[in-house]
Amino acid sequence: MTSVQGLTIKADMDYEDANDEIEDFDVIIVPGGEGVFEVLKNKSEPLNLLTKYVELQEKNPAKERTILAIDVGSLLLAEQGMLEGLAATTHPDYYTRLETICQDASSRDLSMRTDVMEERYVVNNARFDLGEDPNNNPYIIKKTRDGKEEGPNTANARRKSIARKGSNAWKESRRRESIARRASLPLGGMRIITTGGVTAGLDASLYLVGSLVSHESALEVARVMQYTWVKGVTVDAIDV
Repeated sequence: MTSVQGLTIKADMDYEDANDEIEDFDVIIVPGGEGVFEVLKNKSEPLNLLTKYVELQEKNPAKERTILAIDVGSLLLAEQGMLEGLAATTHPDYYTRLETICQDASSRDLSMRTDVMEERYVVNNARFDLGEDPNNNPYIIKKTRDGKEEGPNTANARRKSIARKGSNAWKESRRRESIARRASLPLGGMRIITTGGVTAGLDASLYLVGSLVSHESALEVARVMQYTWVKGVTVDAIDV
């Protein structure tokens, strides 16, 4: 890949190798860009790779896997029917295109429709249920129509996250009950994250750092980058 400034970035793995080693992947990131439309036109990789990754999750929900699609990368997930019954977003210029592809996939597969949302990022199949009383959950912040945040934890600093390997949250995600719940979710419980434009990809990446490491780590990454983290939407679950 060559940028407009002439900088060339080369892959250290081709699709054949990626397919062979797919069981080792915890996260697959799908970038946007003009190349997405060539993939859609030619029905080429990474479409097969993405489908294989989802099939792997459905067969083995014991492992926590994630697909993060940035910008119009979400169109590839839509093309493969991976967003059916889920919520998703994309670059604002392509909301209609995303809706059209999702509708076509839903009709083709006789499946549920996709809820296309105008958000910075949208997370599906997060780690935990909301609990019996979401209104009192300190990790849940609700957005009102005017963009204000509401919730029991907005007035004070967020409680320390325990979402790190070795923590209670990580151990809970490996329990038999958690695996059974994941297996009952769409796509075998694979975490699906779609984003808006380029900087929204930064927001979602920080979310993923918070989910896989800790919220404090995500805040530290944002601080080092001198970047203001804008939160998106997590659908019907939480990662803490």
